[in-house]
Amino acid sequence: MHAKGLQFLVAFASAGALAVGVPAGAHVGSGSGPPTSIGTGGAAASVERLATQTAIDTLRRGGNAIDAAVASAAVLGVTEPFSCGIGGGGFMVIRTAGGNVTTIDGRETAPAAMHPTSFFENGAPLPFAEARYSGRSVGVPGTVEGWVDALEKYGTMSLAEVLAPAIHVARHGYLVDQVWFDQANSNRDFFDDVPASAALFLDPDGTPRDVGSVFTNPALAKTYERIAHLGAKGFYRGKVADALVETVQHPPIAPTANHVWRSGVMKMRDLHTYQAPERAPTHVNYRGLDVYSMGPPSSGGSTVGEALNILEGYDLSSMTRERALHYYLEASRYSFADRNAYLADPAYFDVPLDGLLSEEYAATRRALITERAAPGAVPPGDPHPYEGAETTTHLTTSDKLGNVVSYTFTIESTGGAGLVVPGFGFLLNNELTDFNFDSTTHPNRVEGGKRPRSSMAPTIVTSAGKPFLALGSPGGATIITTVLQILLDRVDLGMTLPQAIADPRASQRNAVNTGAEPAFLTTPERTALELRGHRFANAGEIGAATGIEFLAGGGVLAAAEPVRRGGGSAMTELP
Repeated sequence: MHAKGLQFLVAFASAGALAVGVPAGAHVGSGSGPPTSIGTGGAAASVERLATQTAIDTLRRGGNAIDAAVASAAVLGVTEPFSCGIGGGGFMVIRTAGGNVTTIDGRETAPAAMHPTSFFENGAPLPFAEARYSGRSVGVPGTVEGWVDALEKYGTMSLAEVLAPAIHVARHGYLVDQVWFDQANSNRDFFDDVPASAALFLDPDGTPRDVGSVFTNPALAKTYERIAHLGAKGFYRGKVADALVETVQHPPIAPTANHVWRSGVMKMRDLHTYQAPERAPTHVNYRGLDVYSMGPPSSGGSTVGEALNILEGYDLSSMTRERALHYYLEASRYSFADRNAYLADPAYFDVPLDGLLSEEYAATRRALITERAAPGAVPPGDPHPYEGAETTTHLTTSDKLGNVVSYTFTIESTGGAGLVVPGFGFLLNNELTDFNFDSTTHPNRVEGGKRPRSSMAPTIVTSAGKPFLALGSPGGATIITTVLQILLDRVDLGMTLPQAIADPRASQRNAVNTGAEPAFLTTPERTALELRGHRFANAGEIGAATGIEFLAGGGVLAAAEPVRRGGGSAMTELP
């Protein structure tokens, strides 16, 4: 219950201890820790202890890493309702036991009737909050179709089997913690406009459910049961689909609402025609390692890959930490300039992906970097001459056979569009605000059927054809820099994976100021970097990463955040 976008509980009551005083069948709240586990067999890491336990329980019942990922994600839809769920979408990177790496694109799509001025009124774009809290911001959800496709193609368990833990948790409940309360409270002024949202997340006095109280969601349990019985049709057709479209077209708002909630244009056909395509991953080679991630419509894999190509031209391991961080920040700056200019849905815009990921193009960008920081935003380069060269909550799972999953999924902003589908227990996404909705000319402008650009960067790294790392993070555009900094720390700067995940973060996204965590701002590197011209601004907490490292001799290390977002949890199948 600690991650945005992006971001499990125990399958059955017998699988986890119940707290004294908690109603029979209810689960203890998420909690944190341990953030690191070393063992053998499969592994899992997520933002909460019981979430991770679900993945491990699935592995121990004979499932593989894909089964574990979907089962865990379904429970996160119950326990992290403000961050993820079946009302949203995401990206899954899969490495099969046979060594093939592929991806499943469960990103939301814009309804067919959307157009570049859909978020304009009186000739001007809507403010973000007015665009977000509306039916207009809701993209056609892709999570369910992504789960179904992943299981059918790469899993070993049935949809009913992997949804069983989530159904149990939704029906019997779990304890509300402070993070859950705070996330609900941040949406309180909008939730209380929507009777279905208020009834689910707020007490009768209008405040969020109390910390320590038991939260149940029987409506979501019934929705999951319907999907378990009917498959994807249980979501994209029939009662759920009818209610979803009605909520988008006519947001069910209370007469006392103190905000304007605009209607959306989603139709049943938008749901009927949704597909979660399987796509080739992005791929770069860095220090002899093969780095695979998510391609367009996500900008995660291409931007991390371009930055790694730029950084490979420096002997970072021989440098002071301050100098290595300087190059990391500048490589990120130049890669983000290209990301902002060229990344969009490849079905609507000819993304020059090969050029962006070519080593020759990276050399032209590296040549622009000096020993001092650029004073602000830099212009994009031109990757087109290099076409034809080789080429956004997060959870990670693996199994003893060699299957590995890196999965990031979300409903976009914390609380999504603020709209719970009445009678079915889940929030809808506001993913269409990920378009450049204030532009009619940008490659990432709004268009019917189009997938908005994402920053999700689920990543799998192999060494000599064998798994080495799997990692990712939630956090909007900071996902990219979080993954990049963890790779820099682990591969170049001598940190262990747990150290790299815990390391204070700085995020340069082609701006005058580099966003940095408070802990980074107190380091001596901050002062030294400022002498190079870097400017820093307090960005609060950045990301909430999880990862798995595959050790020599068949061992496995799972790692999660020790502190961020309440701390995460990591476990191995055989400790």
